Amino acid sequence: MKPDRIIAFVMAGGQGSRLQPLTTARSKPSVPFGARYRIVDFVLSNLVNSSINTIYLLVQYKSQSLIEHVRKSWTISPLLQQQFVTVVPPQMRVSENWFQGTADAVHQNINLIEEQAPDLVAVFGADHIYRMDIQQMVDFHKANQADVSIAALPVPLRDARGFGVIATGPDGRIQAFQEKPANPAAMPGDPHHAFASMGNYIFKTDVLIEALEEARRNGETDFGGHVLPRLLRTHRLFAYDFATNVIPGIKPYEQRVYWRDVGNIDAYFDAHKDVLGAEPVFDMFNPQWPVYSSGYQGPVARVLGGELRNSLLAAATIVHEGARLTNTIVRREAVIEEDVELEDCVIMDYVRVCRGARLRRVIVDRHNIIAAGERIGFDPEADRQRYTVSEGGVTVIPAGRVSFFARDHQGALGRSYSK
Repeated sequence: MKPDRIIAFVMAGGQGSRLQPLTTARSKPSVPFGARYRIVDFVLSNLVNSSINTIYLLVQYKSQSLIEHVRKSWTISPLLQQQFVTVVPPQMRVSENWFQGTADAVHQNINLIEEQAPDLVAVFGADHIYRMDIQQMVDFHKANQADVSIAALPVPLRDARGFGVIATGPDGRIQAFQEKPANPAAMPGDPHHAFASMGNYIFKTDVLIEALEEARRNGETDFGGHVLPRLLRTHRLFAYDFATNVIPGIKPYEQRVYWRDVGNIDAYFDAHKDVLGAEPVFDMFNPQWPVYSSGYQGPVARVLGGELRNSLLAAATIVHEGARLTNTIVRREAVIEEDVELEDCVIMDYVRVCRGARLRRVIVDRHNIIAAGERIGFDPEADRQRYTVSEGGVTVIPAGRVSFFARDHQGALGRSYSK
């Protein structure tokens, strides 16, 4: 049997206002994560690992950083015309507006669906950290003869009030949508959990095109708020239970059903803790389901001395004598000088932390020099005078305004990069 032809639209235009100042000069999907990734890498890796290789990345706000990352990191195969990740900004083919919502973004690119003529269209978000075999969701979609399938995450009933909740019957067919309900509908057979929409959809192509055209006529712009509730009255919509998704290579100590919305600073900071430790909640090393990203060709990290506990170092990082790093992630080409202490920190690319500085629960964005002897993360009120401090007490130092030339321990000049 001929395999289904599937194309994907990835919604990567997120402004990410709750992640400020990390999104001052970049969109949310472009925000770095872990020692070498960007947030967008997770959905793209899930698609490619699921053999969905025709991928349109719809961008809008502050997209240059994301465009550069995709250009450098996501060339799949120039020989196979239907295997690509391509960035699509607003083309204004059907209107003179920027994307007004998720449905409007896909409708403005309806010509791409018609050109590719797929059997199914996947519409996925780009803002989450997770692993997912999307082919298992496709199998569920086909087995139920669904017109639309929506990925659903079981969440404790007490937490469901903050989500878009999906009420279903025992067979998974959707009965109603509830937006941040005071009394969420429980999952069938589980009175303690509710289905929360993950914002990931599989559509039959003809259903999607017809729904988008009607949405255009009605002035509707959003899938979750407009299109899906209307389709519920006339079509077969099903909730795919994400908890049933099985990823090869998951280790016994990992959280098997892992999905994190890193939409604010505290959630973003906490997700970094999940990749640390001898038995991390989310182990980034999984050869059977890799997370792809930049093919950076720089040298390995150098540790000249000091003390490292439960920390990750990216390529070309230099750690000098007497430095002490605990529960810390350091991205590439950072320099940690003598007698520096970093505890529970995320140090991004091309940062120099100078001699004797002390940082605790701090995120340092790119292209910064932390002065010798600085104390950051110990006095929240003082930190608020200079930086952003989250509700959870994480201090965030925004990206440097201009690039700097980092000197390595021999005094040689390193390279300068964009944000």
